[in-house]
Amino acid sequence: MFSIIIGSIILSLLHATIPNHWLPVIAIGRKEKWSVREVTHVTFISAIAHGISTVIIGIILAFIGTQLADNIEYFTHFFAPVILILLGIIFIYRHHNHRHFHLDESIKKKHSKKKIIIALVLAMFLSPCMEIEAYFLLAGTQAKWLLWFIAALYLIITTLGMVLLVRFAYLGVLKLNWHSLEHNAGIITGMTLVATGILAFFIS
Repeated sequence: MFSIIIGSIILSLLHATIPNHWLPVIAIGRKEKWSVREVTHVTFISAIAHGISTVIIGIILAFIGTQLADNIEYFTHFFAPVILILLGIIFIYRHHNHRHFHLDESIKKKHSKKKIIIALVLAMFLSPCMEIEAYFLLAGTQAKWLLWFIAALYLIITTLGMVLLVRFAYLGVLKLNWHSLEHNAGIITGMTLVATGILAFFIS
């Protein structure tokens, strides 16, 4: 259980820092000459939409995990950790082709602020974070409070992280190698999933 919480925190933090989650908002904000307050507001709404769709899928997976745990004796002790490890290997394998969220060019061409916000929110809602979903599945085999704890943790960390990063980056305070971070996000995610799976296998 402890490994699930730690893994969820790490992935939520990593997820919030993935540049192509919030760089499009900065690009559009600068093009449309939005204020820092406007950019922050749009980022907050987009992050919430993104988080909600992720949590909805996560709750469904947690329910499946609960059913499997009740009907398959070895699911919690063997199959769930193996799923985490396999997913981790997949993310490590494809980390150099990370395509989690990309803003469609049509959004950049719109000039109405309302249309831009709707397009951004819809795009974020339709691109849930699949990396964290394995933890929801595993949480479903443990306890209900763990499921809701992970959901709240993910929403808070992702939303707060994205909002703060956008504010600092928009003001020019934060200057990092975002390309390098995005390129390595997949392998870090994969390693986290594998490590969590191994820990869950030995301590469950």
